[in-house]
Amino acid sequence: MEYIHSTRAPKAVGPYSQAIRYHDLLYLSGQIGLVPETGRLTGETLKSQALQVMRNLAAVLNEAGATTSDIIKVTIYLTEMEDFPVLNELYAEWLGDHRPARATVAVAALPLGALVEMDLIARIR
Repeated sequence: MEYIHSTRAPKAVGPYSQAIRYHDLLYLSGQIGLVPETGRLTGETLKSQALQVMRNLAAVLNEAGATTSDIIKVTIYLTEMEDFPVLNELYAEWLGDHRPARATVAVAALPLGALVEMDLIARIR
């Protein structure tokens, strides 16, 4: 296994890695909308947090030599399912025509009061 760390994404806030490469697969840990430089949530809206989550995930992907087109599976955690349409629009813009497998789960709470968290699996070419 190879541990992946990007300085352009928030440091892990617990005993885990930003990502693990195992053979030709990359497993990214969940990201919330933390700004890497401050360690604080980017804002109080779903849109601001979701966009930061996507930037954080892209930074870790890039560090491992992958892009969003290499994503195989995404899991999204939302504290409010009413936010699903907004998230869906942002997600579609982020990935363009690429359509990985996905699950969206409603949760009671997320770390630091975040509104959204995403983790993913990607391939390494």
